[in-house]
Amino acid sequence: MTSAHTSATAERTGIDPVLSAVGRFPIEGRLESVSPYGSGHINVTYLAVTSAKRYILQKMNTDVFPDTDNLMRNIELVTAFLRGRGVETLHVIHTVDDKPYAVLPDGSYRLYDFIENTVTYQMAPDRTVFSDSGAAFGRFQNHLAAFDASELTETIPHFHDTPHRYQDFTRAVKEDRMGRAAGVRKEIDFYRAHEDDYPVVMKALDDGTIPLRVTHNDTKLNNILMDAVTHKPRAIIDLDTIMPGSMLFDFGDSIRFGASTALEDEKDLSKVHFSTDLFAAYAEGFVGAVRPTITEREAQLLPFSARLLTLECGMRFLADYLVGDTYFATAYPEHNLVRARTQIKLVQEMEQKDGQMQNIIACIMKDAK
Repeated sequence: MTSAHTSATAERTGIDPVLSAVGRFPIEGRLESVSPYGSGHINVTYLAVTSAKRYILQKMNTDVFPDTDNLMRNIELVTAFLRGRGVETLHVIHTVDDKPYAVLPDGSYRLYDFIENTVTYQMAPDRTVFSDSGAAFGRFQNHLAAFDASELTETIPHFHDTPHRYQDFTRAVKEDRMGRAAGVRKEIDFYRAHEDDYPVVMKALDDGTIPLRVTHNDTKLNNILMDAVTHKPRAIIDLDTIMPGSMLFDFGDSIRFGASTALEDEKDLSKVHFSTDLFAAYAEGFVGAVRPTITEREAQLLPFSARLLTLECGMRFLADYLVGDTYFATAYPEHNLVRARTQIKLVQEMEQKDGQMQNIIACIMKDAK
């Protein structure tokens, strides 16, 4: 497609603002096409193709991430550090006036080099891929262990501050805007019964028992670019939620989602189970990769972190249900309640299998020495 053809198509489809955005960057070659790309839910992503190469253009969601300057600063600091260590990572292309993103009348845009010959998985097809994903995020942590995480800005305040999330939850219960609390007393009591768990990681960060680290905070499988031939991890992407925190956040959330035998919104709880085999697969990859820099206390808390992040997420689902489903997208009135119940089921099984989880981590730590 020629650039003239692209412009004509854009005029018919309303894509002109996107073409204007591309024009704000010093791209190589002649622009041939711009088309929607990927399956992300936060930013709007396009593939921009020129006669010389390919790029990823994103219209950033400034409602979710209003602090665009510091968000882009975080990304550039981390990616520059990774490149300095020879790690393949995203490359932010500055605008023609040397800004990390362009501001247009319809929104803010950024441009990345396209990382060629890679694929992504939406779900792990087998145990090996899940273990490899753990290794990818473990290496990410290990590479960034020497980075001063205090240099980063918390672009979403209190993102994994579980005590703060619990405050939000108790407020939602007290206000009971939708009159739903009476029907979910069992679920409310479950989260109240775990109140002593919520401060553990934040307290350990505050008193220095565990180190402050760079955290990705969105450790889904599809945020890893896999080599198209070897299917081994090459680069970690989607760095918008890069913030200071604990590696326990990333490990725990990966297990919460990846070691479940069912989808997050499975209505039939008999299908929802916590898989120690999947836990072991991910932990083998993650701990094996991060073994040079993980502390003993962090290792001890890995099983706990899986439970904590599952508690936190379920509590957020239930709080959103109580306030009228204002944050998480829902397909039916009880969608968030269904999600909360799957998380409760997972926590219950994690508690039953805690000894097995501890033994798995202890064995991996010993073997990885």
